[in-house]
Amino acid sequence: MNSKAHLGMFLSAAFLQSFLSPAIPALAQSAGREGGTQSQQLAPKTGANPAAAADGGKLIQTKSFTLEGEKVWVETGISLEPGQRILVTAEGSLRYADAKADNGPDGLTRGFKDLIRILPYNDAGRGAVIGRIGDADIVQAFLIGAKKEMVAPVSGKLALGINQSELDTGTGSYQVNVEVYAADSSAPREVAKEVSTIPGVDNSLFERIPRRIGDKNGNAGDMVNFLILGDEDQMKKVFTTAGWVKVDAGVQETVLAGFIASMSKESYLTMPMSQLYLFGRPQDYGWAHAEPITVVASRNHLRIWKAPFTVNGQMLWVGAATHDIGFEKDRRNNGLTHKIDPDIDLERDYVRKTLLSTGFVAEVAHFLPKQPMQEATTATGGSFHSNGQVLVMKLSEAAKTATAGNK
Repeated sequence: MNSKAHLGMFLSAAFLQSFLSPAIPALAQSAGREGGTQSQQLAPKTGANPAAAADGGKLIQTKSFTLEGEKVWVETGISLEPGQRILVTAEGSLRYADAKADNGPDGLTRGFKDLIRILPYNDAGRGAVIGRIGDADIVQAFLIGAKKEMVAPVSGKLALGINQSELDTGTGSYQVNVEVYAADSSAPREVAKEVSTIPGVDNSLFERIPRRIGDKNGNAGDMVNFLILGDEDQMKKVFTTAGWVKVDAGVQETVLAGFIASMSKESYLTMPMSQLYLFGRPQDYGWAHAEPITVVASRNHLRIWKAPFTVNGQMLWVGAATHDIGFEKDRRNNGLTHKIDPDIDLERDYVRKTLLSTGFVAEVAHFLPKQPMQEATTATGGSFHSNGQVLVMKLSEAAKTATAGNK
């Protein structure tokens, strides 16, 4: 079968998947998360030039690593804080059995087969040097290539990797050097303060907030399980910094642009989520966090609405977060719909963990409203349970400063 035929079949399947709704079945795909093994660590280099990073502060540490071609991830043991600048350089080569030549740290030029390969970072070629900062279960990989200078957006341990599948590894190795510089004091980040209460967040507030979102016919759906205090730019900044991707609204535009362009992870993440309602209108924003390919069946996602009132003069965002874990029958029309993890507190905690890692949350609390919602059924018939607590996060001035600096 020729390449055009392959692509046509693939796009057709993907197009059907993107229309997954209570009335339209979809085909679930699956893919395992890439694993990682630590390589041999070389002795730290000495005498590095602190001026190597253009805007970095004082050199904190430098280490070198060998990335072996048969491995995917290497844990460096380097702990980073938000705002610290890192400079990573790589050299060496790999060779894949089906490749016509060796490739360097920038990876192979993307070809047709890359459209269907499952790579840790689908925006880069196979064999490229990549990295991630933080918990492997929640963070997004990024491209390093032969050289990468960047400011750590979140706290966490740095891992280095090769953009390949465990079942399709190369031979050879890369030598990678990492330099870490002190954070720029002009871009402060904060460690969220755990508090018992946040002024203005009380039972009188929750009398104005519906406990559940619903579909267009008024059927009750997911539970409202988190609130964010901060303006719109701050809200967008904290989600994007934490690696969440804004979900597109147009189905056809998303599928055709996303699949034909590059088959990137972001293209999968932005597959539309259905419209649900709160305060009499559809969500203002949808955000998603997931691995490529499996996003149709498995996706961390949330919907968020701007409240029609403020809290002590601050803009309030009301959200509902759930974790898609597969498919189930829709009781409304016997179609196929997403099945959510019934323990929705896990997704609430996932949102907390990802957003707090950015350094843009000043205060965090959990509030238990009167007559808390602890067990219910969604509009599609799926059940869920909770301890009834609602996560409350107040965004920091650092998020506002960072947002203003990016305008």
